[in-house]
Formats: sequence, structure tokens, C-alpha cells
Amino acid sequence: MMNNYAIADNFSLLAKLMDIHGDNSFKAKSYAAAAFTIEKLTVQLAELPQDKIFSIKGIGESIGKSIVEQIGTGNFNALQEYIQKTPPGILEMMSIKGIGPKKIATIWKELEIETLGELLYACNENRLTLYKGFGEKTQKNIKEAIEFYMGTLGSFLYQQVESYADAIDQKLKLSFKKPFFACGEFRRQQEVINKLEWVTNNSADDLRAFFTSNAYEMIEENASIISFKGKENCLLQFHLSNASNFYATLFIHSCSAEFLTAWNAITQWDPSFNYDAENAIFNHHHISPIPPYLRETAANIIDAKNNQLPSVIQTDQITGIIHSHSNWSDGSNTIEEMAKVAIEKGYQYLVISDHSKSAFYANGLQEDRIRAQHQQIDEINSRLKSFKIFKSIESDILNDGSLDYPEHVLQSFDLVIASVHSNLKMNQDKAMGRLLKAIENPFTAILGHMTGRLLLSRNGYPVDHQMIIDACAANNVVIELNAHPRRLDIDWRWIGKALDKNVLISINPDAHSTDGYDDCRYGVLVAQKAGLTRAQNLSSFSLPAFQQFVDGQKKKR
Repeated sequence: MMNNYAIADNFSLLAKLMDIHGDNSFKAKSYAAAAFTIEKLTVQLAELPQDKIFSIKGIGESIGKSIVEQIGTGNFNALQEYIQKTPPGILEMMSIKGIGPKKIATIWKELEIETLGELLYACNENRLTLYKGFGEKTQKNIKEAIEFYMGTLGSFLYQQVESYADAIDQKLKLSFKKPFFACGEFRRQQEVINKLEWVTNNSADDLRAFFTSNAYEMIEENASIISFKGKENCLLQFHLSNASNFYATLFIHSCSAEFLTAWNAITQWDPSFNYDAENAIFNHHHISPIPPYLRETAANIIDAKNNQLPSVIQTDQITGIIHSHSNWSDGSNTIEEMAKVAIEKGYQYLVISDHSKSAFYANGLQEDRIRAQHQQIDEINSRLKSFKIFKSIESDILNDGSLDYPEHVLQSFDLVIASVHSNLKMNQDKAMGRLLKAIENPFTAILGHMTGRLLLSRNGYPVDHQMIIDACAANNVVIELNAHPRRLDIDWRWIGKALDKNVLISINPDAHSTDGYDDCRYGVLVAQKAGLTRAQNLSSFSLPAFQQFVDGQKKKR
């Protein structure tokens, strides 16, 4: 039987959904008022005769019928109709502190955002402040509320959990005499972390005593595993070993299932053997040591056996910042500030690629503002030595696959990054039609964030990766590895296929502030998993080599 609070909650939710949809404001207010009235009643509606329900002050005929429906059936059809036509992510937004129905309506209808992950990304891009009712303080509060909420769901981006993992690791090593070695997803540099794992030969009793005394809840315990959770809601799992099988246990839990199956078949190794170090496992089988980030596929075992593992890219080998936004569109810093910090960090060049005119939500550049921006870049460049700012644009790929400027405007840029930002709900045929046409456009130099995915919040539109890679190879187009930790798009699992076709990858931070430059590191971490080398990465080109690339792209037009 439905109590008053459940009925009031239903009316309150319906009123909010009607406001979000922009429907009948008078009716929405009447539902909200009914919710308030019902919450204050001292008697349960379900215990009243129907005529008494209709006689309550503030309960008219329509509201009364809805109450009777809920008491009699447990359902509220009017509410269910609204729930069915509201995206799940919009419903989820209603649980976030600081976002009322009017703000949610703006987020959904004007910013075209339908998930919390997309909203968090928009906050990081400073995009909400462009809309009425969203100041910097509101944007900051929304961002913090979403981050807190998402932290309760149990899966995290690598970047979100990194400092926590390091802090726990340090605390363990200071508190115990016997060793702890990180393993699992975090050690393999996976983009999404579902749990943090360690191998240790400390006892389960000692671990239990330590964590429970520090307000952690024990989640699981058996002969080989003990795990805990704290207020951060991140699962901490410990694989229990002894001194004789420590490194074999570490190795087993630092490999993907596919890699380990292949390793077992190829080497017929003995996990009970007492290895004195992890590398001793490789040396014992005459295989070059394979770093954890490459322990994903059987192919890497074969390469290691033949001494052909790649010399993978390192963070300090990023020489230029490609794909950055200034305060001309939705960035936080001026072009001069972006250049100054890039120089201080040792980069050789900066590619300013603000949003194009179709991205009205991001203050995209109309043609007159492009001319003004280019004049400013020329003026700043005239004062710089051994550093250059390149004129670029992140041009929207429109619904028909064309770019959103005429050719004479596209001609004014040193290079064009083409990206999809709108109408993301496409089937594969539609997505491929748009992308292939953009790739074939002679002005496209780089394909930005290929699938539009946002990790843990949006899958992205479906694409035929191999067909896109083949098209980029045929049209001399670089594929971006967008290094923002919520994108990491192209997925590293497809980078090897691109390298097979001699397609360049470009690790780009998509920076919307000078702090965003540091995201290059997260792109490098997943690029290492794909075996990307410095020579195969455009943003590792020296300034002269990058200028040569730009000149080659201009000849393509």
C-alpha cells in the first residue's frame, strides 16, 4: 500500500519533469503544491474514503483521481509517460545537488547534454558559464557534486584514482614490514579502474586489523584474497602469497586473461617455481621482459621472444601541444597565456584550435573573429623566438559530413582538426557516412576524437574502425588520440591497426586551459599499451618536422 510520502514524491517528480520538458507550467505547479500538501497530512490517504480525499483543501478532481489511481494500482500512468520520454541521464541529473528543473532543461535542450559524464566534461571545458543562470561558482558546485556522485558508483577513470592509489601504496609500505606490489588494472595502465590490487605476503589477520581500525569495511576474504572498501568506495583487493610464490603471483595478476592464457600455452611455465624477481620469469624462458602495460595480447609475447618489442613513447617525448582551446571560444586562458605556459614547459609549438561556428554552445568562431584571431597570433608570433603558434580550428563535421566553413576560410588555417560534436545518436551507416566524407575532405589534417565516447558515461557512436583507418591512410589524415582522461579516443586497442597502415597518431590534450596540457600524460599511458613509438606520434615531431607536416597538408588541398 502506498504511503503519503511515496505519493507526494510521485507528484513532486512529475512536476519537475513537466518543468524540464517545458510543459503546462500551471499544471506542474498544481502537482508540486499537491506534493507539499500531502507531505503535511497527519492521516494516511490510503486509510481515507475516496470522498474525503477529494475534500482535502488543495486536492482538486484531477489530483484526487491520481491519488486514487496510485492507492488502487500502485502505478501513476502520467508519471510513467514522462519517465519513458526522458533520457535516463536526465533523470539521473535530478539527484545532483544544485541542478534544478530549469537548469536541467537548459542543459538538455540548449547544450544538448543527456548524461552526467557529458555534463562533467562540459564543466571541465568551462561551457556552462556561457548560459544564463550558470556562473563560475554554480559550474564549480555542479562539477564537485557530479564527481562525488560518480565516485559512489565504484568504477573510476585512471586519472581519478591515481593519487588515491599512490597514497594507499605509500601508507601500506610505511605501516608494514613485508612488501606490497601493485598489480591488476592500475599497473597495466587501463583507462578504467574497477579495483586497485596488490600482491603481498603480509597475513590476512594483519591486513584485516589495519584496515578495520582505519574505518574500512571488509568485503571478501578467502584463502588467496582479502578486500576492503573505504569512504571513497574504491575496492582494494590483496592477493595473498608467500615468499616462495610472491613473484609468480605478482606476474599472474599483472597480465590480462588473454595474455596469461597465451603465456601458459607458449612457455608451459611452472608458477610454483621460486623466482627471485619478476623479470626472472621472462629470463627463465629466454623472452625479453614485457612491461605490464604490454601484457595484453599474445602478439606481444611473440615480439618479445624475437626481441622486437617497440621502444614506446614517453611523456617527455611530447614536443608540441596540438588541439587546444583559448578564451576565444570555450577555453579559460588567452592565447598569449597558453603560449607562455607551453614555452615554460619546454614545448616547441602550440596549435590553437578553437571551436568552429557551428559550436554555438562553445562560443565558436564566426569568420570575422577568425580574421581577428589570426591577426593576434601573427602579432604574438612576431615576438617569439624558436617557438611557434599555429592557426587551427576544430571544425565541426556537420550532419552531411561537410565541414562548417567555406573553402576560402578553411584555406586560412595551417591545419584543420575535424570532429563530430552534434547529433551523436547515429547508427553506424550514418556515422560512417559523416566521418568518411570529412576524412576525404582535402582540408582535414586530423580526425578528432573518432567515436565521441566519454568513458563511464557515453559509449560514442558506432564506427567501423578498420574502414576509418583505411580512409585516413588513403587521404593522409592523422588520427587523434584525444588524451583527455574521459575520452582517450581513439581506443588504444585499434592503434596497432592504424600503425599497420602507416597512419600517424597524434596524442593531443584537447586542452581548455594551461592545466590541460598535463593530460598528455594519460594519452601517453594508453598509447604505450598499443606500442606507439615517438616516430609514430605527430605531437612528438620537432618544430621543423611539424612545419614540414603542415606544408604537406597545405599541398594536399
